Amino acid sequence: QLQASGGGLVQAGGSLRLSCAASGRTFSNKNMGWFRQAPGKEREFVAAITWSGGDTNYADSVKGRFTISRDNAKNTMYLQMNSLKSEDTAVYYCAGSFVRALSSSQRAYDTWGQGTQVTVSS
Repeated sequence: QLQASGGGLVQAGGSLRLSCAASGRTFSNKNMGWFRQAPGKEREFVAAITWSGGDTNYADSVKGRFTISRDNAKNTMYLQMNSLKSEDTAVYYCAGSFVRALSSSQRAYDTWGQGTQVTVSS
């Protein structure tokens, strides 16, 4: 199971750090990702990280502002979000992948957290 937390209300230009806590023994073996869904829009890819943390991938819209990381000893993944914009407002979901390659496709992910709301006021 995955539990996302850390969302909230922040002003534009501010920062938030999301956490995704995993239960079970498979976290350290899985590539992980963050996705988000804004009101009236489809869920979209934000960032992904390999099981070791050695490789990452970002959506163009967040590159340079967001940083994905993980601590396998704590079974936790993070998303540091800086320079937030109103268009970053969405429910953010963490997800675990069942494929070996780093993927931005939702079809590569089979375990999903419940989501945490991020609201950026302009």
